[in-house]
Amino acid sequence: MKFRPLHDRVVIRRADSDTQTRGGIIIPDTAKEKPQEGEVVAVGPGSRDEHGALIVPGVKAGDMILFGKWSGTEIKIDGDDLLIMRETDILGIVDLSDAAKPSKKAA
Repeated sequence: MKFRPLHDRVVIRRADSDTQTRGGIIIPDTAKEKPQEGEVVAVGPGSRDEHGALIVPGVKAGDMILFGKWSGTEIKIDGDDLLIMRETDILGIVDLSDAAKPSKKAA
């Protein structure tokens, strides 16, 4: 990708949405809600505080994140549908490591 976001902007690729409900009903494309989860593709260098010091972003490329339903602006780069938003629109980082998974208690 030949796009570099500026300041505290973040480029995100939405996660794939489910095409079927838990009960087995197939959801048509027109009725699907866009997922509020995605992967960070690119991150800007950060914003500046009132003294001019750089505030480094808290996310990095490859992070899985959650964001608000109406956050960001949809863009198309190299044929990919992406979102660009400010880092402050990101709600949190999804931890996919084994340590984050709840442990099963022995009965």
